[in-house]
Amino acid sequence: MSIPDTVATFTPSTAAPATRAGLDWARAQVFLARERESYVQRNPRSAALAARAQQHLLFGVPLHWMTDWGTPFALHVDHASGAQVTDADGHMLADFCLGDTGAMLGHSPGPVAAALQAQATRGYTTMLATEDASVVGEALAERFGLQYWQFAMSATDANRYIVRWIRAATGRKKLLVFNGCYHGTIEDVFVDLVNGVPVQRGSLLGQVHDLTEHTVVVEFNDLAALEAALAEGDVACVLAEPVMTNIGMVLPQPGYWEAAQRLIQQYGALLVADETHTISTGPGGYTQAAGLKPDALVLGKPVGGGVPCAVYGMSADLAARAIQAKQDAPPGHSGIGTTLTGNMLAMAAMRAALTEVITPAAYAHMLPLAEQLAEGVRALIACYQLPWCVTQVGTRTEFQFTPTPPRNGAEAGAILDGELEHLIHLGLLNRGVMITPFHNMMLVCLQTTAADVERLLTALDDVLGAIVVA
Repeated sequence: MSIPDTVATFTPSTAAPATRAGLDWARAQVFLARERESYVQRNPRSAALAARAQQHLLFGVPLHWMTDWGTPFALHVDHASGAQVTDADGHMLADFCLGDTGAMLGHSPGPVAAALQAQATRGYTTMLATEDASVVGEALAERFGLQYWQFAMSATDANRYIVRWIRAATGRKKLLVFNGCYHGTIEDVFVDLVNGVPVQRGSLLGQVHDLTEHTVVVEFNDLAALEAALAEGDVACVLAEPVMTNIGMVLPQPGYWEAAQRLIQQYGALLVADETHTISTGPGGYTQAAGLKPDALVLGKPVGGGVPCAVYGMSADLAARAIQAKQDAPPGHSGIGTTLTGNMLAMAAMRAALTEVITPAAYAHMLPLAEQLAEGVRALIACYQLPWCVTQVGTRTEFQFTPTPPRNGAEAGAILDGELEHLIHLGLLNRGVMITPFHNMMLVCLQTTAADVERLLTALDDVLGAIVVA
């Protein structure tokens, strides 16, 4: 079998995209070549491990996304703790990626590690309930204001399950999402607007059914488009991040969610808030901070301190309708849940994370650091006179290649520049700082220090100084 070449290569563009205004791209290419050579020289152990993995791992990594970093070969990790990752060659990296939110409260948080150690000799999975499950349900209900909860192994599954429950409860088939959204790999959401026309996303591999039959897509922040879609009377639910984060951050316009919630309720649909990323806002997510009243809520990644698990909650009214739908259905598999759903290990991790880690005190530490980071990046952008902006939601900060923040998914997608992003990310990585490989998102965690933030800003200053017009 031929193994694909996973080494990232970049071809200089003939036309300068708007995202590169203020940059000397020829100078940037010289910088990139130097940084790639530096990466190779600094990471011989990762190189050897990458070559070994090519023999049996598809794309040479456990998950093909791990090739998205723009590095000459996959970086391999030895261990991670708190706000730091130590790679296979012994370099200690200040981590502002944090597992793309999975480790948002830091790697191996102490209370979660202790809970896992205690549970390790008491069983991992039995397909039976534990006391931990009751405590987790109580904590979630108090935190998010939704009475009933269920569990999943990932936010993808949680989104898939809540959509199924709502379709069953309402008798409606259609799902409404926002252009450019991402809610894990639930197939229903892979529909984009292209010139105003819903189109199934071409990157979705192996999909054989036409998703546009049951998925409606509109632009975020467009109330008129939302109302027109809802007025058809066949939308079961609107699945939305309160702030779009995966195509680059898109903040809601003032008053948008208040008006959107009224429209959703008026036309008999339900609102599902996917807080998997926007839990960065605070311990109750954007929902609590902005006073949203969703009918259901999904939270994955950080809810177990990085242990694979997720939750979804629903209002008492929706729960009653969901229970009735299950009782009215023929006996047999509902298509919801897996054998490992709600396993004992995950429940122990979630109990510790919700009661001891994801706390107001943690955010009291993280939020000021995120502000320090955001202001520092703004200062660098101003110093180098770049037409970029900084967007932020709680502990999540991002710099975007546009003078003003995008208002919807189309605008956010238009300013993505993979070549430029990878160049910056590689430069930061060689300087001991790691941010996400997807756009320019940065997270601070409970163990992040002011010195870590300054380290990132110093590294970014160095990178920008090497690629701007001299």
